[in-house]
Amino acid sequence: MINDKIIEVRGLFKKYKSIVAVDNLDLNVYRGDVFGFLGPNGAGKSTTIRMLLSLIKPNAGSIKIFGLPLEKNRIEIFKKVGAIVEKPDFYLYLTAYKNLEILGKLSGVETSSKKIMEMLELVGLEKRADSKVKTYSHGMKQRLGLAQALLHDPELIILDEPTTGLDPQGMKEIRELIVYLSKEKKKTIFISSHILREVELIATRMIIINKGKTQVEGTVDELLNSEIMSVTFEVDDKDKAVELINNSTWINNFKNSIKNELQFELKKNEISELNKFFISNSINVNAIIPVRSLEDYFLKITEGIGR
Repeated sequence: MINDKIIEVRGLFKKYKSIVAVDNLDLNVYRGDVFGFLGPNGAGKSTTIRMLLSLIKPNAGSIKIFGLPLEKNRIEIFKKVGAIVEKPDFYLYLTAYKNLEILGKLSGVETSSKKIMEMLELVGLEKRADSKVKTYSHGMKQRLGLAQALLHDPELIILDEPTTGLDPQGMKEIRELIVYLSKEKKKTIFISSHILREVELIATRMIIINKGKTQVEGTVDELLNSEIMSVTFEVDDKDKAVELINNSTWINNFKNSIKNELQFELKKNEISELNKFFISNSINVNAIIPVRSLEDYFLKITEGIGR
């Protein structure tokens, strides 16, 4: 099946004494998804990931991975899952190459020299293969953690804050790697991140949770494009443009003007209509700047909800 579910969570509930960390959570991750798992601090993201990886047990609810109940099929399931949870741990006084060799053997994975170097090259560490991990920056350790997670060629990759500690270039490289793994290697990626712009650039579907509950779930395009966004039109004749707007139905969408920029609140399909309106009335549009973003959407969804 094209859209078969790789992860299916129903009614997931986890409580620590009097604190409810995850509250009746449902989510679906389909084959081929780059699935963004979003929420403010304390929303229940890490607790959910730990339950997905069988590191802690839920109080209630069910988890299926690859269509199999997690509780009874851990060994079979985790043969096909790679993961990074928080900060990866390594033998600091051994080289990156030796770490992967040992960690591969401990998990029963084939660790030929070729395989190890392929993984290091994939994450951009081939030139530091023989460097001791204690000399690595935090960001480099994140990359090495990715290499470790990919050693056994998993179908599902679960990443908790994979770009933590990386500089902008490193973040770009990891983003491109995730897209490559999804599109070229046909991996399903489940990624938790607080860097909303990163998720917006790579995710195909996403969920926003808060206080352990689902706020919204769907494709990134549908969720962002269904909302009204702020759009700025830069025009060559502001006075003429404002006069036209004031005598048209677009006055209901018009918010303000600064210099040669006119700001509107529009749905996505209205942007081209307003552009045509300006052109048909001999107003040259020099730029159209939408400012709708995942961050805007995230803040709207979680606004007024305690963090």
